[in-house]
Amino acid sequence: MIPVPATTRQSSRWQVLWREAIRDPLALLSAVNLPELASRLSPTAAAQFPLRVPQGYVARMRAGDPADPLLRQVLPLDDEDHLAPGFSLDAVGDAQAKGATGVIHKYDGRALLIATGSCAIHCRYCFRRHFPYAEETAASGGWASAIDFLKSDPSIGEVILSGGDPLSISTPKLAELSDALRALPQIRRLRIHTRLPIVLPERIDSEFLQWAAELRWPVVMVVHANHANEIDESVREACAALRAEGVHLLNQAVLMRGVNDSAEALTALSEALFAAGVLPYYLHQLDRVQGTAHFEVPDFEAKALMAELQAVLPGYLVPKLVREIAGEASKTPL
Repeated sequence: MIPVPATTRQSSRWQVLWREAIRDPLALLSAVNLPELASRLSPTAAAQFPLRVPQGYVARMRAGDPADPLLRQVLPLDDEDHLAPGFSLDAVGDAQAKGATGVIHKYDGRALLIATGSCAIHCRYCFRRHFPYAEETAASGGWASAIDFLKSDPSIGEVILSGGDPLSISTPKLAELSDALRALPQIRRLRIHTRLPIVLPERIDSEFLQWAAELRWPVVMVVHANHANEIDESVREACAALRAEGVHLLNQAVLMRGVNDSAEALTALSEALFAAGVLPYYLHQLDRVQGTAHFEVPDFEAKALMAELQAVLPGYLVPKLVREIAGEASKTPL
């Protein structure tokens, strides 16, 4: 077993770092030495979807670079104020796929639980930035509604934890869910969609690792990195600790203008992921959520980028380019 990194031995450290996240856009600009961008901040966007970014993630940004791909993902700029045709509040059809409180049932054999509305980082392209988390959280009431829904459908063999970010809730709360799932014999896999191992790797502490190691099902963790600069030594240590406990690691990224819309950036991301023990899984075309149009990359450009990747990378390092279309039975390959 790979030793647990020193940064993960203090089970409460991640919560301290969580509370110390930067929430003021002007404070973020000061931290990265870009006061001149203050004129482009959007008070409307910041009020509607507040800034939140861990200081460890900020430390990976290039100070003085207004085009830094990590900064671009979190800074609420006036670009978000421009409404664009075809962009809506629920681009992926979450509302129409509701199975129970906090349960989304879009695809056969799988059910997704909205574990929480909380995230360690607020990404400006988030497809659930308008989601009604106050009314739709599966963890409320001790997961009772979600468990009842799963029990009513024996065809569901895989439970997917999403959010928000499911790792933003405590490990004892996660244990409540896994204890309840043990009573459902049809469950074969647990999948966790999370950005925390990337943006707040200290979350992968000894308590969480013990919980993951003791689960009765194979665990697939789909992390979310969009650029190679997001992956530093702390992230690699967290991924190594997860793999040591048998967790299968995949990555899903979002293709975004000004963040990773070049073959060089996407190649570097795949190489950095593999070096950290993570396989590229999906490269999503942007979900057309209101306020995100400035990130969109046209399909013809996306397909050209994929052709370039296929020419320089082995197949297992080329993610699938997909789009989520509301009402479809699966992700749609492009």
